[in-house]
Amino acid sequence: MTNVNTRRGETTLLPICIKDTGKYGRGVYATRDIKKGELIEASPVLVSCQDEWKYLEKTILFDYCFTWGNNYEHTAIALGYGSLFNHSYMPNATFVNNLDNLSIDFYAFNDIKEGEEITINYNEDVEDKNPLWFDVIE
Repeated sequence: MTNVNTRRGETTLLPICIKDTGKYGRGVYATRDIKKGELIEASPVLVSCQDEWKYLEKTILFDYCFTWGNNYEHTAIALGYGSLFNHSYMPNATFVNNLDNLSIDFYAFNDIKEGEEITINYNEDVEDKNPLWFDVIE
């Protein structure tokens, strides 16, 4: 299966695919070598205002939300591959909330080899080791 990005009328092959991790469900994997700093995916988002959070908490989407907004006052659901990146305290990718484009942009934090799982730190900062709402498997 070829992963194609047709954002803004451009067609490019995405350097990623979804596979079973064997440890904790699905994950995002590199289909080719990815260089440090390279854009991996620009995931469009659906933005939910703060007063809708109480409804999201009751759904499966709760585990896939990102904070959003200038002051992180909203929530966003990343479409595409965005909500499928797994967490690591030693991630090889990072992400930026692109408020102007309504996307979450994922970049290689290190060089990533073909076949390697691509992970992000859910705390947003690659060095942040604060506990999460689930037990982290490294």
